[in-house]
Amino acid sequence: MKIVVLDGYTLNPGDLDWDALNKVGDVTIYDRTPYAETAERCEGAAIVLTNKAPLDEAILNQLLDLKYIGVLATGYNIVNTEVCRQKGIVVSNVPGYGTGAVAQFVFALLLELCLHVQKHSDEVMAGRWAKSVDFCFWDYPLIELAGKTLGIIGFGTIGQKVADIATAFDMDIIATGRRQTDQSHRKNFKWVSLDELLQQSDVVSIHCPLTPDTQGLINAENLGKMKPSAFLINTSRGPIINDADLAHALNNNIIAGAGTDVLSKEPPPADNPIFTAKNCIITPHIAWAAKEARARLMGTVISNLEAFIAGQPVNVINN
Repeated sequence: MKIVVLDGYTLNPGDLDWDALNKVGDVTIYDRTPYAETAERCEGAAIVLTNKAPLDEAILNQLLDLKYIGVLATGYNIVNTEVCRQKGIVVSNVPGYGTGAVAQFVFALLLELCLHVQKHSDEVMAGRWAKSVDFCFWDYPLIELAGKTLGIIGFGTIGQKVADIATAFDMDIIATGRRQTDQSHRKNFKWVSLDELLQQSDVVSIHCPLTPDTQGLINAENLGKMKPSAFLINTSRGPIINDADLAHALNNNIIAGAGTDVLSKEPPPADNPIFTAKNCIITPHIAWAAKEARARLMGTVISNLEAFIAGQPVNVINN
């Protein structure tokens, strides 16, 4: 059985191993695959594993032997799942592997916005504290999270984990989502509309999937509904935010700051306006990438594949 991994480097840059996968079939692993080479590399493969290498209708129509696609991620917008359904190609993803890592990263971004730890450390290392006439100094307002309201857009597994951590910081939680599940165990929680969430939150954290309904959701109009003191955090998908609108909101004090691990195009063009925005922290889509999370991801990818081969596929997203 021919198995092709189109873009294995991001999952495993060398600190994990592919041994378990190699036991399943005849495996070819590419670090990266340019779009123009995808069909050729996948020719004759029954199984293709992909993280961000797209498998669209044009490519899928060329892959006559393809039976299964394993997405090396939770999000699966890079695969045309409807075409796969029509062709009888099973598509599985990996939910839940990065819940703790992503939730942790949300607060890494938020705490940096609140306390500017790195900037103050840089000043100390440059000798400023040693020359100070006072026993301390700070260059930015230092913000305490207790009593602040966190608005969570998308209250799935990761959104709920973020709420758990926020509760430990004594924050109040409001949320909006496609399904309003029972959260009666949370004494600091309330379901609200999107407009209410934007208007009431001191921090807005995005955890919804990228869909036609959520693409461009955070635009000039919705940013204008937020408090001028509010922070925006995005560890979900970049196109949910309009980068230019966010840059304008930051540079014109419509909101106070933002931390994002994702952008509308990745890698981003050098002239993305977000790079010139005030009080904006940008990281290169790494919230998911803790080694422990990647190890769980690889283990589930292989379990998904073994279940498919056994005729009992799991985590199927195109039934």
